[in-house]
Amino acid sequence: MEARAIQRTVRQSARKMRLVIDQIRGRAVPEAYAILRFSKKHAARQIHKVLKSAVANAEQHAQRSNVALDVDGLRVGYAVVNEGPTLKRFTMGAMGRGMPILKRTSHVEIHVSAPDVVTAPAPKPAAKPSGKSKEKPAAEKPAAKAKAKAASATKGKAKSKTKGRSK
Repeated sequence: MEARAIQRTVRQSARKMRLVIDQIRGRAVPEAYAILRFSKKHAARQIHKVLKSAVANAEQHAQRSNVALDVDGLRVGYAVVNEGPTLKRFTMGAMGRGMPILKRTSHVEIHVSAPDVVTAPAPKPAAKPSGKSKEKPAAEKPAAKAKAKAASATKGKAKSKTKGRSK
């Protein structure tokens, strides 16, 4: 089971938010909560909100499909921060100029998923040994080598012919 949450146009640059999101990617949800709770970065608050929303979405999905869900078993599977629209503002500069101010925004997307139930792989059918299959590759190898030699010999001749013509 997978659930996601997206927050768009967060008023912080994507570059700063990626430092925090890289720390929680692939971690268990309780561990990710702890990392975000004790992080000094301002981006941690916004990412915490998105993670909380993704977990709530997973719970709602589980209730609708009547499936038991352990929130502590969820993992952050996919977490990215992309750039959003940039707000362009201007401030006064020297000699009547306008200096640009770029107020960057970002989009945060987090997917949480429950680990899939691992089943034992099915036993492979026993291979049937046959003497013929072992002999074929050995017989094919000399023929392939002979073809390769013939091809390389013709390439060398073609090069010498062109050299003779150009003179």
